[in-house]
Amino acid sequence: MSKDNKEVLYGLYDDEEILLSAVDKANEEHFDIMDVQTPFPVHGLDPKLGLAESRLHIAGFIYGALGTLTAFLFMTWVFTRDWPIIFGGKPYFSAPAFIPITFELTVLFASVGMVVTFYTICGLWPGVQNVHLDDRITDDKFCIAFDVSGQEESFKDKLKGFFSTTGASEVNIKNI
Repeated sequence: MSKDNKEVLYGLYDDEEILLSAVDKANEEHFDIMDVQTPFPVHGLDPKLGLAESRLHIAGFIYGALGTLTAFLFMTWVFTRDWPIIFGGKPYFSAPAFIPITFELTVLFASVGMVVTFYTICGLWPGVQNVHLDDRITDDKFCIAFDVSGQEESFKDKLKGFFSTTGASEVNIKNI
């Protein structure tokens, strides 16, 4: 087995409630869960796995503020220095007239910036080959996976026993 190759033991579950109780039991037995995959978001799973809240909203705020600043500064420059035209009796610097474009650029910068940030963090760029343990996980199955690379057979048997006691409908090993 090469360095890059991992041996993964995973169990498939039919219901999210059974999955949640299996995660609780794995935490009680101090098993190191490599990954949990579900076909849809499962409420309460993140705290059980010890995952912190996403900070993507902070990035969205920063991108939005950058969009607001860009729009406001650009329009200020255009209407006061580059092309100062009085139209409708308004002064050169008319902040209320800047609001629609400022809002639109705020939303544009925030949305595009958050998408790029999300794709970067998750590694979802074109051409990336993602590993799928089982095609049914995206349909109707729930999965808990453990990295068993270099582990003894007794540990693998212990994990198989864990899966059978927690209600896994199927247990498989895959090299990824």
